[in-house]
Parts: sequence; structure tokens; C-alpha cells
Amino acid sequence: MTKRDLGGRLALLLAAMIWGSAFFVMKNAVDSIPTWMLLGIRFTMGAGVLALIFWKRLKLIRTSTWARGAALGVLLCAAYGVQTFGLMDTTPGKNAFLTTVYCILVPFLNWALLGRRPTVYNGLAAVLCLGGIGLVSLTEGFTVGRGDLLTLVSGVIYAAHMIALARFSQGENTALLTLIQFMAAALMAWLLSLAAETPPDALPAGALIYLGVFSTALALLMQSVGQKSTPPAPAAILLSLESVFGVLFSVLFYGEVVTPRLAAGFALIFLAVLISETQLSFLRQLF
Repeated sequence: MTKRDLGGRLALLLAAMIWGSAFFVMKNAVDSIPTWMLLGIRFTMGAGVLALIFWKRLKLIRTSTWARGAALGVLLCAAYGVQTFGLMDTTPGKNAFLTTVYCILVPFLNWALLGRRPTVYNGLAAVLCLGGIGLVSLTEGFTVGRGDLLTLVSGVIYAAHMIALARFSQGENTALLTLIQFMAAALMAWLLSLAAETPPDALPAGALIYLGVFSTALALLMQSVGQKSTPPAPAAILLSLESVFGVLFSVLFYGEVVTPRLAAGFALIFLAVLISETQLSFLRQLF
């Protein structure tokens, strides 16, 4: 393995770690700042950082970039918003794992929208994921709590965003398209905040800087850099560790208790993501 390969893998691992830590940071932040305002600040910071880094490319923004980025930004803001409202009524660890259902849903949405039939591995992943969701979310009365339900809905919107991103990114500059996405998401969040929320007396500055600069802008750049030198299968494995880090940080810093039932559910969801994302190619390479 070359230094470039190792650096790419470390970048992906660090991105997954930062995103995983963001769940408990968000959980603490929403206790003191309204959701849409929080997202408005987060996306504004993210857009600002990307604009500073790629300012020389801003003149290359095309009309198509504005249109595609705006559509993607609306989906992105909706996904983050529903996920954050869900986080208010569930734990960071459960929020982290239930959000990852988008990885399993993407092949089936592609089938519905584009006619691309899922593989056997996608079907197996879906079955395992459903079992994991049941262990994580179902109560003794076989109902799903509001927070878990909203988190699952956010996973559907994330899946739609992933499909739209794959289509709209063709022929576009990735950095500029991401910048426009963040700008559109920030605008949508600010409009919703102005319409429905009351500003708090004080802002959690440290949490906002971490979420806006590190978790939104820098982690995304690390993902882009890492995936350039890392094959798809190991890249998917490293990025899927986001949910594992989400639980780890929630246990360490939020005090979440992982019961045997939750652990089994998390394990099934994680296995489902690995199967769906890698088709177990990493195992076939060993034999």
C-alpha cells in the first residue's frame, strides 16, 4: 500500500469519525437552538468554508450548476431537518444507525425510478436491515417512537438525494455543485427559521463551529480526497463506520446505554450496509 493509498483511507476514516461524533453534538445543540436556525448556521458556515477554499473556481459556476445545486440543496435540507427533529426524540446512537437505511434503500429507489433491478445482495441487505430496525425501534407494543420514525423518513430522503446527486453531478464540478447545495440548503433553512422559530438568548458557538466547519465542510472534503485513491469496497466499509462512531461517541459523551437487543440491531444494520455497499467483494478477494 502506497502512502497515497494509506492517506486516502485515513481521510475516509477521519471523515466517518467526524460525522459519527456530530450526532451527539447535534443532540446537545438542539436543546438550546431551534432546528432550522441550527441548520441555517451549519450550512452557511459550510458554504463559506468551501467558497474560501475554491474561490478561484467560482467564475466557473454555470447555470446548470445553480439549478442542479438548488434542487439538491432542497433535498439535503429536508433530509437534515427531518433527521434532526427525529434526533430530538431518540438517542444519538439510534439516530446514527437508523439513518443509514438510505444505503439499503438506494438500489430499490433506483429500481422504481430508473428500472435498474437490485441484486441478490441488495435483497439480503434489506431483509437484515428490517430485522435490525425491528430490534432497534419496535417497542413491546410493536409501535415505533416518533424520533425513530422521523429518522427512518430522513433515511428515505437521503436515499432520494443520493440518486439525484448521482444524476445531477454528471458533467459538473463537484466542489462547486456542493457549494451551491449548501447555499440552497442554508437559504431554505433560514426561511423556515424566520417563519416558524424564535431566536434563542444565546448560541452554542463551539457546537456550531464544529458542525459547520468540521462536520459539514472539512469532512466532505476528506471524503472526496479519500475516495479518489481508495477502491469502492474499502471506501464503503470505512464510511459506513460513521454509524459505529455515532454509537461510540454517544456512549462515551452522552451516556447512552446499549442493551444486548440494541447491540444486535446495530450489528444487523451494519452488516446490511456492508452487504449492500460492497456486495461482499472484499471477502471474495480473500478467497
